[in-house]
Amino acid sequence: MNAEIITIGTELLLGQILDTNSLYLSKKLSEIGVNLYYKTTVGDNISRIKEALSVASSRSDLIIITGGLGPTVDDVTRDAIAEFTGKKLVFDNNILLKIEHFFTTRNIKMPENNKLQAYIPEGALILENKIGTAPGFILPFNSKIIVCVPGVPNEMKSMIETGVIPYLIENFGAGKFVIYSKRIKLTGLPESYIDEKIRDIFVESRNPTVAILAHQTEIEIRLTSKAENKEKAIDLINDVKKIIYERLGENIYGEDEETIEEKVSCVLKEKKLTISTAESCTSGLLAYRLTNIPGSSLYFLGGVNVYSNDSKINVLGVKEEIIKKYGAVSEECAIDMALNCRKKFNTDIAMAITGIAGPDGGTANKPVGLVYIAINIKDDVKVFKFNFSGQRDIVRARAAQMGLFELYRIIKNK
Repeated sequence: MNAEIITIGTELLLGQILDTNSLYLSKKLSEIGVNLYYKTTVGDNISRIKEALSVASSRSDLIIITGGLGPTVDDVTRDAIAEFTGKKLVFDNNILLKIEHFFTTRNIKMPENNKLQAYIPEGALILENKIGTAPGFILPFNSKIIVCVPGVPNEMKSMIETGVIPYLIENFGAGKFVIYSKRIKLTGLPESYIDEKIRDIFVESRNPTVAILAHQTEIEIRLTSKAENKEKAIDLINDVKKIIYERLGENIYGEDEETIEEKVSCVLKEKKLTISTAESCTSGLLAYRLTNIPGSSLYFLGGVNVYSNDSKINVLGVKEEIIKKYGAVSEECAIDMALNCRKKFNTDIAMAITGIAGPDGGTANKPVGLVYIAINIKDDVKVFKFNFSGQRDIVRARAAQMGLFELYRIIKNK
């Protein structure tokens, strides 16, 4: 069974609210093995909703519509579905009684326009709303199934879980398969390089399918399999995952919801190591990410934001001659920042970041995006040079990400 989601609401098109319904629906459909291939967002307009329904019915077996079931003049989903299917809207007195009960139990007089919510397309199976006033419905139409639920997230979820999913399992054999996904997270490699390394898998693998997803500071490789049960789906993924780790393992740091700071935190705790930070262009972002993990006081002893040259010299103790000779954005300055930071906080590890986040301050020799990261572990200092692209906030985010990633690579093997 192939499904399509249509979300209705002009507020969605204007970016006034975030569409969380589609995210929820896609997860629930994958759990019962229903393929979701399309998603459309339409404003509160009958003709455009009908157009979206026409397109959806030409390519999908199951159409799930959310939104537009309220009592106001712009809630036109019922009318659009009725016109599209040629079904009459039929008044249901039982629905009206439930709506009236909703208001009387709250000592509120029911507005007259709420009666509109008691109209349902002829032949539809009613989905009871146990939370609000707008009922949903399931309408078979020309070998397709149209499911209509409210746009209010908790009302929608209740109907999907108690009504729609049981209906699909009982009537269409949904649930005989599961769709399972695994996300492999990488940092420090461009999307094009990853594509070259796994292109053969991308082209040849059909189950699981493979996709590359680029984010601001990292890349994800998503593997999605379909099988009779979760265990078999995982086995299918593991066969391909093993090959990906063999080819790209040096830059893989985690999977699914894991973050690089969580991985760093685990290693620091496991090895009972302490860390401090000295930051210039990242302005505390590195320290923020390290301390955003519960229990970070076990390993993070402190950090300094030394943005100006004076603060580098007077607060951190960077040698003035280093800044005069090499500049604040230099390998030499990064090293001295890390060395002095470790002494200042008496930690096992210190990390220093200095760079040019932009948009101003760059030169031909030191362009915007140039960043040096120094990691001092006891008597050993490693320095990394990067040239990041993007706006100021992106440069800073990428600098913090790469700092954490290089730290993770070093300490996990110590």
